[in-house]
Amino acid sequence: MLADKLNPFINRYNELGVMLSSPDITSDIKRMTKLSKEQSSLLAIVNKAKEYKSVIAQIAESKEMLSDPEMIDMAKEELKELEPQLPIMEEEIKLLLLPKDPNDDRNIIVELRAGAGGDEAAIFVGDLFDAYTRYADVKGWKVELLSTSPSDAGGFKEVIALIKGDQVYSRLKYEGGTHRVQRVPATESQGRVHTSAITVAVMPEVDDVEIQINENDLKIDVMRSSGCGGQSVNTTDSAVRITHLPTGLVVTNQDQKSQHKNKEKAMKVLKARLFDLEMREAQAKDSATRSAQVGTGDRSGRIRTYNYPQNRISDHRITLTLYRLNEIMHGGLLDEVIDNLIADHQAKIVEAAGL
Repeated sequence: MLADKLNPFINRYNELGVMLSSPDITSDIKRMTKLSKEQSSLLAIVNKAKEYKSVIAQIAESKEMLSDPEMIDMAKEELKELEPQLPIMEEEIKLLLLPKDPNDDRNIIVELRAGAGGDEAAIFVGDLFDAYTRYADVKGWKVELLSTSPSDAGGFKEVIALIKGDQVYSRLKYEGGTHRVQRVPATESQGRVHTSAITVAVMPEVDDVEIQINENDLKIDVMRSSGCGGQSVNTTDSAVRITHLPTGLVVTNQDQKSQHKNKEKAMKVLKARLFDLEMREAQAKDSATRSAQVGTGDRSGRIRTYNYPQNRISDHRITLTLYRLNEIMHGGLLDEVIDNLIADHQAKIVEAAGL
């Protein structure tokens, strides 16, 4: 019975409450923080479990009242109201019982790179990054640029940014992949529609404890910054290139005037890439898990098309088509796509779990 499966969650939540009220816990901030996070993660399922159990109890009481001639009409009315609530609540509980992605609460580092399409691809890197920035603003998140590589024609060859806030990874992890754009470039005099593509990588931000890097595994080069950045940037050896020798990963940062700040930001990106590499290797070992991950698959796969002449955005993973491209790109309404991806992902997990 579903109600019985919920008891361990309620018991653990109550147990954590007792532990957190203990005087001993206040002297151990690290443990208190860990237990508080665990209790907070259980709150939604516990509240829904209590509500579900309450409805079951009320239904049982109403059924007992059916044997009383004076109460039968009231009991029928109550059952008419209560019984339809159960299947709805059961579906909500099934979703709450799904295994949670341990990275969902993390901030992210997102990398956008121009692919096929030359200047137009670089321009779309800027357009999509602006869309993510608007979406972050709607969500109350903060966006911090880590590295940019401007294109001469406008836009960017590459943009790397840190997005911080509540549940950032849980929403934007579905953005990883190849994004294709179809539109008439500003430089096209004949009005012909061109197709170009960019790639997006979404990686959880990690701290120093989670990814420890041996300094002997790093080759660090400093050089003059190139491209945009101003005279002061270009006349000092402020640019930093870090090569992680065991994996061959290379990160370059030159946006800041300070060599120290460039190195700090480059290390942040390197740690995220290493963590992402570890995560993907672990997923690859579990093909069942891998196949069920809607938004964390092969980045070479085309995930979405943005067709400007038709004001159409199509996500190919779930055959979703919306004729609201302008509103989504310029109004921060990316939830209209992401909500559908999450719903599809949850449905597949529920089916795989046999819930």
